[in-house]
Amino acid sequence: MIATIHQPQYLPWLGYFDKMDQADVFVLLDTVQFKKNEWQNRNRIKTAQGWQWITVPTLHRFPSLIREVQINAEVSWAHKHRQALCTHYGRAPYFQPHRDFFEATYSQRWENLVDLNVHVIRYLTTALGIKTPLVLASTLPTSEEPTERLLTICRSLGATAYLSGRDGGKYMRTSRFAEEGIDLLFQDFTHPVYAQLYGEFLPQLSAIDLLLNCGSASLSILRQGRKQRHL
Repeated sequence: MIATIHQPQYLPWLGYFDKMDQADVFVLLDTVQFKKNEWQNRNRIKTAQGWQWITVPTLHRFPSLIREVQINAEVSWAHKHRQALCTHYGRAPYFQPHRDFFEATYSQRWENLVDLNVHVIRYLTTALGIKTPLVLASTLPTSEEPTERLLTICRSLGATAYLSGRDGGKYMRTSRFAEEGIDLLFQDFTHPVYAQLYGEFLPQLSAIDLLLNCGSASLSILRQGRKQRHL
């Protein structure tokens, strides 16, 4: 059984869902330190002027864990995000089937960032046609040391292999996986090119860009970029 683990991001990019689609279980790592203005509270969409950040404003004190981070309710971020998606993707071929989800999501009052992110990730997982179950790390045993944290989660799930991101070897003690009898795999994802609005193709946007432009063909397009490396 292959497990993969990643922080819950906001409107994640295609590589995130490629990892998920290759695994038998995907663990949302909500028990590590929050990093402001990386991918946990913002992502990129495409506009007629190029790519644009959309950011969820947060309230947190260093070093807050992801599951502890609150959304700043004093900022009218939800209305801006809804307007941005309607403005820049309203003419996308597959926007309408997902419009109600965006309307409902951005009409709801969210207190914790992790709840918003998990809500969006679960929807996009289903919309893309990915069947991999999602599990919150906060419901599993854990460890403070980064490599032992991954191994503890893998053992608790009965995983026989762990799928890491491309650069996982830079921070993991890879020998520990062999010692535990867990096969170590590395994602090697090449971004696919697909039909977008607004001319020249831009990679590394939120996965909603693929979904809203390509609909039911999205998963097969996503899988075009798939490779995998063993340790």
